[in-house]
Amino acid sequence: MPRACNRKGERRDVIWVTLPVYNEEHTAGVLLWRIRQLFGEVNRDFRILALDDASDDGTVEVLEPYARVMPLTLLRNQQREGRGRSLERLVREAVKRSRYPKRDGLLMMQADFTDGPEAIPEMLRHFQGGADLVVARPADVDQAPRSVRAARAGAGFLVKGLPIPEGVEDPLTGYRLYRLIVLKRALDSLETGAPLIRHDGWAANVELLSAVAPFVRRCEQVDVSVDYTRRYRASRFRPLPELWSVFRASRAARSEFEDEQSADEGPNSRTVGGG
Repeated sequence: MPRACNRKGERRDVIWVTLPVYNEEHTAGVLLWRIRQLFGEVNRDFRILALDDASDDGTVEVLEPYARVMPLTLLRNQQREGRGRSLERLVREAVKRSRYPKRDGLLMMQADFTDGPEAIPEMLRHFQGGADLVVARPADVDQAPRSVRAARAGAGFLVKGLPIPEGVEDPLTGYRLYRLIVLKRALDSLETGAPLIRHDGWAANVELLSAVAPFVRRCEQVDVSVDYTRRYRASRFRPLPELWSVFRASRAARSEFEDEQSADEGPNSRTVGGG
């Protein structure tokens, strides 16, 4: 199991790989092995946090043996919570476990192999270069199923003008590498008991991007191929519910941003008026 120190005893940053998993018995294990290979090739320390969202296939039985041969922690939801809540639980777990959030990173990716793990070394290079957020931008969206392409066009219109980190061209993708401190600060900025993520799917990705925007100093992107043929199960993508969630998440993000601006500008406006 990789250690958080090099041979000289110097502490190295850890990348927390987070995988929300639901009925991925055919791909989850292969993905874990590939992740291990890639991190070994670049000699980087990593920990995997996999959260099984009450799968009813053999996913847990596939994953459990890997915990004995690699740095994997397998968490479970007793009942189906959805991708958004699962992502938030993984974020909170990584923040809680990390001793050095300013140096550690959190990699989010899907467990169905549509997010090509081959992009990980390049994402790590940008992270090591000082980026607070590295976004894996799909370079071949035109190869996606027609329903996905059409929904992407609609969702892209809905998220225009959202308060997101400068330079992000695709706020829908969830394949990202965060510096853990920006996620910690986003959590710390919440009111007591408030959730970080309220929706699933693309909407969850948009919400999280909006939440970290005030704390991201530098954002970079890498191009990645998205291969839908790697997935062994039927697609769960539903265009209309996906777009409705993006609309609600975008509206909430704009409202919160406008409220914050009003709160910041309020005292100044009163002072000018009083003069």
